[in-house]
Amino acid sequence: MASLEQCHAALERLAGRISAVDEHERRQNAFDRTLSCHVPDLDVTFSGALSDGHITGITTEPAPKAQIRLTAASDDLVALTNGQLDLGKAWLSGRVKVEAGVRDMLKLRSMF
Repeated sequence: MASLEQCHAALERLAGRISAVDEHERRQNAFDRTLSCHVPDLDVTFSGALSDGHITGITTEPAPKAQIRLTAASDDLVALTNGQLDLGKAWLSGRVKVEAGVRDMLKLRSMF
């Protein structure tokens, strides 16, 4: 089981990967949404905002219901952000739950 700090670092890595994308491409695919990631084995929910192709304000403070909601075990979250686990396959197998609109799902897929 990954620690709280490892999960937070995984989300920060994801934020960094998104920010590192070419500015033109990022702006084409950017969308503004609130997001959360629930990690049941740690009983914690991270939340933040996706804005202009950047994830900001990652916190474990209580937040209103997010527009994009992920649920993943701590090890799966770390594996997703390390590129060791494919989001589509993890979602289809039930290892990761994603609650989002279809268009958001397609954009999310390109982030992981």
